[in-house]
Formats: sequence, C-alpha cells, structure tokens
Amino acid sequence: MKIPRNRSEQAQTAAQGRILIPFTAQGLSQRALDAALRLARAERATVVPAFLVRVPRTLPLDSPLPAACSVGMPLQEVIEQQAGAAGVAVDARVSRGRTYRDALGRLLAQEPFERVVIAATGEPGNGLAEHDLAWLLSEVPAEVLILRPALG
Repeated sequence: MKIPRNRSEQAQTAAQGRILIPFTAQGLSQRALDAALRLARAERATVVPAFLVRVPRTLPLDSPLPAACSVGMPLQEVIEQQAGAAGVAVDARVSRGRTYRDALGRLLAQEPFERVVIAATGEPGNGLAEHDLAWLLSEVPAEVLILRPALG
C-alpha cells in the first residue's frame, strides 16, 4: 500500500473515495441522493449510482430488459445531472440479479466502496426489504447509511 508523502498526495488519495447509491425501477429517494451528494462534495468522492435490475429466473441474467432500462436509464441521467450541478464526479453502474439483494451483492463483490447510501422504503415490495437492509449492515465491508422514509 502506498502511503501519501505530502498534502497534495493526501488530497488525491482522499479524492478517490466512492459512495454507492443503489436504486431500483421503483425510483430513487431524493433524500438519499442529496445525502450522498453532500458526503461526496465534502469528501471529494465519486458517487456511484447503481441501478439494480431483477431478472426473472426464466431468463438468463444477461437478457435484455427494455422495460426496466426505460425507467432506470432516465433516473441515472437525472442523478448525473444533479451530481454535475453539485460538482461531484459520477461513475454509474447497472447490476443484474435474481433479486435486488442479489444484484447488489454481485456489484459489491466486484468493486470496493467506502460508503453505501440507501433509503429504506415504507412500502413492501418497493426496493430493498428490511431483511436486505439488515444483510447490508451485517455483511458489507463499508460504512452504510440508511435513511428512513419521510414521515408522512
């Protein structure tokens, strides 16, 4: 591991952090995105919005899913625009799995992240379930920030 020798190297090393923001076709929490952008701006980190796609068991994992992509890609574009306006670097991903947790697990197994920012959902079947969030807290080797749903 290379140890930074001076302040500019330390700043460069600090700027290499990555904050994962997973979201599904059901949408993205604006509160989660705002929190991730604030963190990224403060830490000079890159935001990694990851569109999680559920692939039915009857299809191969790499099957085209135009209906899901027609929702997810515009959401990623909105995230990129908001991040750009906030002066935050973006490196978007799409991750496929049999469940949202499977898709998230596949992504986390491939790439390291310093933080994961996600919003809990108040509606069953809409995004990651409570047991998926518990899995995230117990198994993911990153700092996890879970925002609860807005109080109605």
